Amino acid sequence: MTSYRPRSGRLVERIAGTYPLADTYHRQALETEMDRVVEAVSELVPDATGLSLPGSPTTNVIDRPEWIDRNVSTFTQLTEPARRRLEERMADSGFAGQSATMAAERMMQAEMSAVLSLLSRRVLGQYELVLPGSEAGDSVAFVGPNLLQMERTHQFNPSEFRFWVALHELTHRAQFKGIPWMKDYFLSLVTELVEQSNPEPGRLGRIMEELTTRRNAGKPLIDERGLFGLFATPEQNAVVDRVQALMSLLEGHGHVVMDRLGAEHLRTQERMSRVLKTRRHDKRTAAFFRLTGLEMKFRQYKLGERFVLEVEKQAGWETLNLAFRGASSLPDLSEIDHPSRWLRRVA
Repeated sequence: MTSYRPRSGRLVERIAGTYPLADTYHRQALETEMDRVVEAVSELVPDATGLSLPGSPTTNVIDRPEWIDRNVSTFTQLTEPARRRLEERMADSGFAGQSATMAAERMMQAEMSAVLSLLSRRVLGQYELVLPGSEAGDSVAFVGPNLLQMERTHQFNPSEFRFWVALHELTHRAQFKGIPWMKDYFLSLVTELVEQSNPEPGRLGRIMEELTTRRNAGKPLIDERGLFGLFATPEQNAVVDRVQALMSLLEGHGHVVMDRLGAEHLRTQERMSRVLKTRRHDKRTAAFFRLTGLEMKFRQYKLGERFVLEVEKQAGWETLNLAFRGASSLPDLSEIDHPSRWLRRVA
């Protein structure tokens, strides 16, 4: 177990909040147990997925501000090309040298921190990719306050709930560590998306035309992609389609493995799964999910799970691993919706 020094500001910490038990002896007990749980789950995932799980990840139990810091750091690294372009535009507007750099960094980090501070109340765990220069490295992180709060609120068996959450995150680790090309492909999509963030001539006119078209068609003004989808260029939206197809496959695969192994090893798996699915459809936060694009994230769970189960039904579980042969074998969005199309093309 490693420690991590938070860098979040007081405002972000106030928005993120905490849970009273997070700073008690329950935290130390959780840290000790998660080390053991990650080790145990790492032995189960390879047989269930057919994917190798080399080495051992670092296990971290972190607070909400620490989760925000880690993700701001990762996003800052991934969006470096966009930051440089923003810096150049600000320099052209009168900022110079270090002032332009600092202003660009602060603007991007402030925006990310504001959204992440709200999301940090809901995240239970996260597998962190190995990025060049990353502080986190090959790490599985669990947000302690959220685990403890969920256990108390829903009266979950703590050991079973922690084991169940770890199943999902270690399956993601198997996807990115056990499939040699997966990490580079995912990062290439992120890079492509960021590099297309150039100023778009006539963007306001295009957005107003799009809003008018949606209104006349009786469609929501902001769809599941959130504000990003509204402001993104057609080229960026094409990349988003590929990202969504990939994440639907990975999330659906992870969710099915999580429930299958959970049903085999945990007495309370069915109830935990039912509670978390209900939580994703919380109407009180529906507007926030739509604005931030999280609605698309939750749709990935549903579509991906349906895709995985349908492929298994038609061709067997082993056939699903054909998607992991290479990027050309991955399903696109239309194939996620219609698994038989993917089977005809690949299998």
